[in-house]
Amino acid sequence: MIENQKLIELINVYKIYLMGNEQVYANDNINLTINRGEFVAIVGKSGSGKSTLMNIIGALDKPTSGKYILNGRDTFTMTDDELAEIRNKTVGFIFQQYNLLPKLNLLENVELPLLYAGISNKERQRRALESLARVGLKEKYANMPNQLSGGQQQRVSIARALAGNPSLLLADEPTGALDSKTSREVLNFIKKLHSEGNTIVMITHDNAIALEAKRIVRIKDGQIIFDGTSDEYKEAIEQGLK
Repeated sequence: MIENQKLIELINVYKIYLMGNEQVYANDNINLTINRGEFVAIVGKSGSGKSTLMNIIGALDKPTSGKYILNGRDTFTMTDDELAEIRNKTVGFIFQQYNLLPKLNLLENVELPLLYAGISNKERQRRALESLARVGLKEKYANMPNQLSGGQQQRVSIARALAGNPSLLLADEPTGALDSKTSREVLNFIKKLHSEGNTIVMITHDNAIALEAKRIVRIKDGQIIFDGTSDEYKEAIEQGLK
């Protein structure tokens, strides 16, 4: 971890929804700092508020109140276009269902965010091939997604996230659609990316998956109830943390 270099800073963040006449606090006074180079799992059960928090961290949504500073920029005052630029250039998304376009080959799928970023054709192709090489699939660049296994498709999703050289990799249940053996392979690859210096935030409902991270943040009823190392989290679970 690169010490004292904040990448993510959430200060008194609330996300409040109106359901009829009732206010629902999906995120309730969240304070969280993540430094460059960390591998953090945000874990919680369905309805805990972790997905809402992921959307804020990924600049997919804004908090109702509070500050979210990403890479030194306060996202709260940003326009939709500025948020779209943040999503395209600062955050690399790894999705549970891969989100590959079935009519594009692997190279074209990985190139897509670079196309939106206005990168030239030659440079797009170079970066996309380099990213596919990093996940061990360069030789399959002309294949279509349906010609790959689930684990290979997830690796293409990771290659696409890496192609723009983002400051943050945001992984949403990255093994949720995979069997246990393939999940292990993908998790090992994510850990390898972290060892190479990438900042990774992984969202999961599964404690076993969360324990693969170096630091774990547990959220319940919209609030952070635990923030510590994986060893500390394992001990807390053994002591009855719910």
